[in-house]
Amino acid sequence: MRAPIVIIRLRDYAPRDFETLYEIDHQCFDPAIAYSRFDLRNYLRLSGADCVIAEASGETAGFLVTAHENSVGAIVTVDVLPVYRRRGVATLLLAEAERRLAAGGIRLIELETATDNEAAVAFWKRHGYRIEAVLKRYYLARLDAYEMRKILPDGTGKTAPAQEET
Repeated sequence: MRAPIVIIRLRDYAPRDFETLYEIDHQCFDPAIAYSRFDLRNYLRLSGADCVIAEASGETAGFLVTAHENSVGAIVTVDVLPVYRRRGVATLLLAEAERRLAAGGIRLIELETATDNEAAVAFWKRHGYRIEAVLKRYYLARLDAYEMRKILPDGTGKTAPAQEET
């Protein structure tokens, strides 16, 4: 049987959302990896931070936090409650976050994801992110992560040329 259609509405984060986001993060990740209140609050307060919230029937279904410094953006976390997964919520959140970053002049987005999280790796690849490096023992000093990147198109729809590292 097919899941009922859910209408998702995207909106900006407001401080009153904090506890809900904290609870969702703890439902989405192992407690040892999930953000502490202190860390989540700090990410939301970073210069260049942005948070998009997805709502379904008045309930917070998920959220995505980004930050940027200079011309490089980062996806801090994307969290979707299990009941709303595989319904396009993360894709909607990501599209809006990328749109906002691109509108702010960001052309490169980075993220980290556990190498053993096959669903997440497949999600990121499906959305144009490429593995750039393996970060040894990134999570909990024992789990490896992929560093993944995506180059966003500029306002003309063209992607920026690859830059050489110096």
